[in-house]
Amino acid sequence: MKTRFVSLLSIIFVFLFLLTSCAKPATQGDLIKVVASTTMVGDVVKQVGGDRLQLTVLYPVGADPHTFEPRPQDAAAIANAEIIFLNGLELEHSLEPVIQSNATGKVVEVSAGVDVLAFTAAQQDGASHDHSAGDPHTWMDPNMVMIWVKNIQSALTAIDPTNASYYEANAKDYLAQLADLDAWIRAEVAKIPAENRKLVTDHENLGYFIKRYGFTLSGLLVDSLSTNASPSAQELSTLEDNIKTQNVKAVFVGSAVNPALAEQVARDTGVKLVTIKTESLGDPGSDTATYIQYMKTLVTTIVNALQ
Repeated sequence: MKTRFVSLLSIIFVFLFLLTSCAKPATQGDLIKVVASTTMVGDVVKQVGGDRLQLTVLYPVGADPHTFEPRPQDAAAIANAEIIFLNGLELEHSLEPVIQSNATGKVVEVSAGVDVLAFTAAQQDGASHDHSAGDPHTWMDPNMVMIWVKNIQSALTAIDPTNASYYEANAKDYLAQLADLDAWIRAEVAKIPAENRKLVTDHENLGYFIKRYGFTLSGLLVDSLSTNASPSAQELSTLEDNIKTQNVKAVFVGSAVNPALAEQVARDTGVKLVTIKTESLGDPGSDTATYIQYMKTLVTTIVNALQ
């Protein structure tokens, strides 16, 4: 009887040892060296890759991808990375030479497969811009970010098939969170009277949000997808006329953009000027620290301004 008890106890100890060995967290040497371009891309990569990654995000908090200039440490991070995740659609235009010269790992554009929005007619007629592939601001619609998640999961699984089930579980959980976010946004937007769902922004960065949630783009401070442009006097006059005739409630300007032009338009038209974060997440612990927090803060700001 005693021998049988000792044998049973031994089996239990062996089982517990194997269980804890399987659950042992990855060591630094086991981690996949990953680079993400923007804070948005970095957050979504982290949601899928979890503690299996050694993640470097190139663009610092508050950086505008349209004007970002790569630094020496960015080239080093790109050279060491096994996977480089980009937003794509030429958002990271300034990084292209650095990637071409230094990257040895796989380059993945998370927006691959997105139904890309085209430029406006004015832009297609010859306006200067960097994003000939289409509107790169795909993160403005969580349904597009669901495509990001699948692309990220596929890339991580390809390079680390042993942990495929881990990436699959993380992706499944985050996809459910994004579906909940989409439902929440729809409920919040419903609080805005239909006639007030008109947006004027500093540049063309809310296109995917506008299309998904039933808004109208009533005007742009700069008729471009880039923050590196300025309007003519005639364009500015037309914009202010549109704001008045369409009874637009507010003008929204990104936190990384010089607000002087928006302030002038707000003064001339008598509408509210509202600052929003569009190109970057915020610092850890802030109300825009993660992509989901960022979208909830953005939507809450828009809803409060247009109700």
